[in-house]
Amino acid sequence: MDENNGHKNFKVVYTIVDRQRDGKKFWLRIGAAFENRDGSMNVLLDAMPTNGQLQIREYRPFEERGDRGDRGSERGRFNERAESMAG
Repeated sequence: MDENNGHKNFKVVYTIVDRQRDGKKFWLRIGAAFENRDGSMNVLLDAMPTNGQLQIREYRPFEERGDRGDRGSERGRFNERAESMAG
């Protein structure tokens, strides 16, 4: 696995949910994925998506996202938990 700033290379797993109240899409973080040496991935889910869809994205710390504020609920303890899983 690649190392980046002392952390193992991992990805974040989301499912995209349509909110009923306003029809907007909400990116819900539901797990993490780790790349194996052969290029395959291990995906660890904390929840099962009801729509059957997963989005697997590169992990970017909250501080590095800038004004755009990427979607997902990666704040506080959840973000700290992912970092502790990776290293």
